[in-house]
Amino acid sequence: MTDTEPELPRYSPMPPANPPQPFVVRSHGDSDPGRVRASNEDHFVIMELARTMYVHGTNIHQAKAQYSHHRGHIFIVADGMGGHRAGEVASALTVMTIEGFLLNTLNRFTNLQATEEHVVMQEFQSAVFQADAKIFEEAARHPELLGMGTTLTMALAVEWQLFVAHAGDSRAYLFSKDRLQQLTHDHTLVAEMVRDGKLSATEATHHPSRHVVTNVLGGAEPGVRVEMHRLALEPDDLLIMCSDGLTEMVPDERIAAVIREEREPHKVCERLVAEANENGGRDNVTVVVATFHTS
Repeated sequence: MTDTEPELPRYSPMPPANPPQPFVVRSHGDSDPGRVRASNEDHFVIMELARTMYVHGTNIHQAKAQYSHHRGHIFIVADGMGGHRAGEVASALTVMTIEGFLLNTLNRFTNLQATEEHVVMQEFQSAVFQADAKIFEEAARHPELLGMGTTLTMALAVEWQLFVAHAGDSRAYLFSKDRLQQLTHDHTLVAEMVRDGKLSATEATHHPSRHVVTNVLGGAEPGVRVEMHRLALEPDDLLIMCSDGLTEMVPDERIAAVIREEREPHKVCERLVAEANENGGRDNVTVVVATFHTS
């Protein structure tokens, strides 16, 4: 027998077998009216969603607000169209409508589980449909805005997953392993002719109907079609989203060359907008760039 109590075992939690890599995002966006247009009908937004806990009363010394380390990063590019600055209204209205929708739905997905991925894609589609309906509601109240529309390219990056929703001829690219890949399809008459084998890619470059967009939010009638993509990200991947004011002026090989020379998002944006303007700047040009890192 002993008068001393046995020492209790100390609790030592086992580390996870495969601890997740940190997910760090650096991003930047830029928009310019170009050299020809009097106004800028492009709009973009870069957002970060995080869970927040507000402490309203306690006798423990701690911060009044605490933030989850899980983050969802959202990027949107919208290129408006329509006379009397209606395109500017359509693209801005779309961005703001989607902001409000996602704030109240996607926040719970900042720590994404595999079983929730299909729900994210459904919510993205719902956000686009809501924005489409909002454009028609606004046009009904203001007849001078009838026919206004906008393209939309939107992405969510969360925990090494990328979700993309798209309508129109703005684009999303992923630069990975030294290769630039266009993620989205152009929803234009000429692009559809190329996909159907009726035109070559070279012929499409100078076709007079290459600017005829076949799928937008708003426009002549409701019923936008949402193109969706989901893919896994890897460390040092780079996402680039842009309006056609860039891709009409700067070919893909030059975009890739700039990325190889400048990996910082603000430098890539700066260089690409400058090249678009140097090559004629015939349209508004918007570029959003994000890079994904482990630290």
